[in-house]
Amino acid sequence: MPTRWADNDHYGHVNNVTYYSYFDTAVNAWLMDATGVDTRELPALGVVAQTSCQFLGSISFPEMLHVGLRVSRLGRSSITYDLAIFRAVDEEPELVATGVFVHVYVDADTRKSIEIPEIIRTAASTLVID
Repeated sequence: MPTRWADNDHYGHVNNVTYYSYFDTAVNAWLMDATGVDTRELPALGVVAQTSCQFLGSISFPEMLHVGLRVSRLGRSSITYDLAIFRAVDEEPELVATGVFVHVYVDADTRKSIEIPEIIRTAASTLVID
């Protein structure tokens, strides 16, 4: 994932809130790729219920990033993802941030909590780490 020109703040590094955008993009892009469907068109939507980020290093535009993703909890109506952002370098990638991202599935019309759609559950189960 590339950093973008607008990601930098006045201090010359990627602003903290931008990391949450990277998390959101990584999770949703992976879901669409893994399921082969546009998840926005499912009768259940994954809405973000919780996020957190621990910053371990600084990045800035222009840098290329790698985002690691795993599922630490696959519940009835929610999925907890653990993420890691690495600076892409020629040698060993450098860890710059870790985070948690929780999707809760809701009915697209009523916005009431419902079970995770089977197509999402099947894909997410491939990333479950004990």
